[in-house]
Amino acid sequence: MKITAIETIPVDRYLFVQVHTDAGITGLGESGTWGFLEASAEVVETFKRYLIGQDPLRIEHHWQYLYRWTHFRGAAIMGALSAIDIALWDIAGKHFGVPCYQLLGGKTRDKARVYYHVFGGTREELVQGCLDAKARGFTAVGHLTPFTDDPRDKPYFKTHASKIGDAIETVRQYREAVGNAVDLCIEIHRQLTPAEAVVLAQGIAPYHPFFYEDPTLPDNFDAMGLIAQQITVPIATGERLHTIYEFAMLLARGAVQYVRPDVCMCGGLTGAKKIAALAEAHYVGVVPHNPLGPVSTAACLQLAACIPNFALQEYPLGEDVPPKSEMVTSPLQREGGYLLISDKPGIGIELAPDAATRFPPKPRRVVTRLHEDGSVIDQ
Repeated sequence: MKITAIETIPVDRYLFVQVHTDAGITGLGESGTWGFLEASAEVVETFKRYLIGQDPLRIEHHWQYLYRWTHFRGAAIMGALSAIDIALWDIAGKHFGVPCYQLLGGKTRDKARVYYHVFGGTREELVQGCLDAKARGFTAVGHLTPFTDDPRDKPYFKTHASKIGDAIETVRQYREAVGNAVDLCIEIHRQLTPAEAVVLAQGIAPYHPFFYEDPTLPDNFDAMGLIAQQITVPIATGERLHTIYEFAMLLARGAVQYVRPDVCMCGGLTGAKKIAALAEAHYVGVVPHNPLGPVSTAACLQLAACIPNFALQEYPLGEDVPPKSEMVTSPLQREGGYLLISDKPGIGIELAPDAATRFPPKPRRVVTRLHEDGSVIDQ
């Protein structure tokens, strides 16, 4: 079996990659570089120069060959490599007639617990989102900010006291609304300094968050470790990291209690499985990052199925309704707070033939939030 063609398919806000073979088997993947999909698509074009004519089943060899080729790194490159890797695993599963998880060690669970995205521009909207998720059967809610989802073109200002005090009160109301029947995954979106992150974590600890996600910028592992040493709330981070080496450094510092590898960014199923093993050795859980398209969700589910330290799966808004549910055939099935693990070969889904025409690409605006004084802030 040989690879005959590779195509990039931008659909809505996502970038899918299809790898074709002379055996008539097609593999499907997705790039997680959501801010730079055009760049990631160009990297796929470059990788094609090597991949066309190769045996698609030599997945690890191709991964190493492309990753170590020029020693350049970065999100666009790793998003492209991840998409190709997922597609090759999809081909392998279809070739052998089994789900990808069967080739990765076999199934460790029958379903994967998920957390639902909650958004809102006011505290009342966010609290209502938690209640709505509970009513739909979810036992965990996430993407749950204590700061509200303000538009990025709105200038920002709050005093320290109001910023921290309002955030603590918001988390208190989340817990009061849903009781202990729903876990709260608190999303900080890298908005705090280490000092602020410690103060806020101490304030919300009585409400028992499942995790405290990305409390500060991910660039300095020592800073994340410093926060972890001073708080009792578990930290979840890793969605912006690209390699097993970065995760190893994070884990060595005791800076994370739940790693958040993005299967479409960290090297596909090949990279994510290795990251999960590193985390397992540190008694750290895995919560795959997934704000992307339905192909990403399907790939994440293959990972969740085959690792012992899976903890929770991010389940993005709109996954089970149009347009996302119509981008693929046979969407994944949810029962209450769980996604069922499919026994279909490969990653278990196929791209709808008309996806690209029905849902044309939507390039993202470049917009960064500013402070009231005109300086850049993180959001």
